[in-house]
Amino acid sequence: MRPPGRLTTTLQSALAPGGAVRASLARDLPASVVVFLVALPLCMGIAIASGVPPERGLITGIVGGIVVGLLAGSPLQVSGPAAGLAVIVYGFVQAHGLDALGPVLVVAGLVQLAAGALRVGGWFRAISPAVVHGMLAGIGILIVLAQIHVLTDALPRASGLDNLVAIPAAFFNFVTGTGDRTGAVIVGGITIAAMIAWERLRPARLRLLPGALVGVLAGSLVAGLGDFAVKRVAVPEALFSGLALPAAESWARLAEAEILIMALVIAVIASAESLLSAAAVDRMHDGPRTQFDRELGAQGIGNLICGLVGALPMTGVIVRSSANVQAGAVSRAATVMHGTWILAFLLALPWLLALVPTASLAGILVVTGWRLASPAHALHLQARYGWLTAAIWLATMATVVAVDLLTGVLTGLALSLLQALPSLRKGRLRIEHAAAPEVPGVPELRLSGAATFLQLPSLTAALERTPAGGEVRLATDNLAAIDHTCLEMIGDWASRRSAGGSRIAVVGGSGVPHDRLAAAVAAPAH
Repeated sequence: MRPPGRLTTTLQSALAPGGAVRASLARDLPASVVVFLVALPLCMGIAIASGVPPERGLITGIVGGIVVGLLAGSPLQVSGPAAGLAVIVYGFVQAHGLDALGPVLVVAGLVQLAAGALRVGGWFRAISPAVVHGMLAGIGILIVLAQIHVLTDALPRASGLDNLVAIPAAFFNFVTGTGDRTGAVIVGGITIAAMIAWERLRPARLRLLPGALVGVLAGSLVAGLGDFAVKRVAVPEALFSGLALPAAESWARLAEAEILIMALVIAVIASAESLLSAAAVDRMHDGPRTQFDRELGAQGIGNLICGLVGALPMTGVIVRSSANVQAGAVSRAATVMHGTWILAFLLALPWLLALVPTASLAGILVVTGWRLASPAHALHLQARYGWLTAAIWLATMATVVAVDLLTGVLTGLALSLLQALPSLRKGRLRIEHAAAPEVPGVPELRLSGAATFLQLPSLTAALERTPAGGEVRLATDNLAAIDHTCLEMIGDWASRRSAGGSRIAVVGGSGVPHDRLAAAVAAPAH
């Protein structure tokens, strides 16, 4: 009898009790169930907020879990429909119809694939945190303004300002309108109250049960017991009947400039949100670091598939990803299994969707939008980097709400460039790898010139090349300026390295750049 080969021995060892696969599965399986419970109401709510049937959001969750989960460069990140894109999709669907969305997503996915192949993933991380958080705050406000109308079983308007102006009319219709408007508001209010109360008061042994699910269950229960005649999720008899390749007429619309611009907007916003989420997930665990270009390519494949089957656009999403890490996931298996659970739910229990009031899903999105719009990030930026950086956040947010998302982001980027111009006059950033002169064997990274978001990819690469586990010195003798984007990135890197046992020291130099860098390294990750 032939002795077992090395591969057979390795597999037997991994699958044996206490082996690597079984140990991983023991943590990934329960984590996948937690993420599934978090994702289920969010996928449906975001789809309704996007102006599309709820099953389209669940299909995106399936693709994000199974396909992107298998290919992702960030193993513990969870992908699916994102609240940040709901406002864009809603406006587009209202203006051009749902059929036009498929080709747009295919092009957006191809752009992401090309960007990953060209290794430009690091450049998306160079977008100023003030712009990113200002964009998300603006999106949060738009979500709240739209979902206030859905809370009364009414339809939202096409723009944020229209929704704001229509709020008094919504209140009047709530009092005098047709249908059970009072019941809808009660259901939405119960959902919000239950979600917030559960997240604040839940017992430790049930800490993994998500507040969004508790809120939907409470709202659905009240609607059922109270026999409220409120709107509920419309479920087609054949859930997958609406999934089909885009028609020839829809592909022909790619010749229109407005359609192509929308594809580029979705590609850029989805990529930035995904990679920033992946960077945040990296700070939550000690496992493998994100391969940003691979993650960008995986997101592209996911959006391409979603476009072909008529689903929603996807991004990496921090709420589901953080739930995944906190539930104990250690590999991509948890993400893949959560997508499998969504698919099984759609196949086996679709009738449960018809019991969910749309006002209950709106309640979840009101809480989600409110949290996105939180001024906490602006206060953090102002406290650490001054009023000018906080003003970029405010200008981005206000323009997103008053005009549109693309104009808001371009405004923020233009203001960030203007903020960087005085620093750029002080010379281009130069990075030198050397050994600390007074401490043999300690690596030293010598920075000179001006460090701005324009040099973030090269600065990130230089920091990641430094050895882990020992002391690393950052020398600032000739550092003339450093902006908040670089400071945030270095602070995150230092926090992660410190958690792994490294010691980061800022040496040499004096003045504002030195002091700001020392403060960023010493501060906990935000």
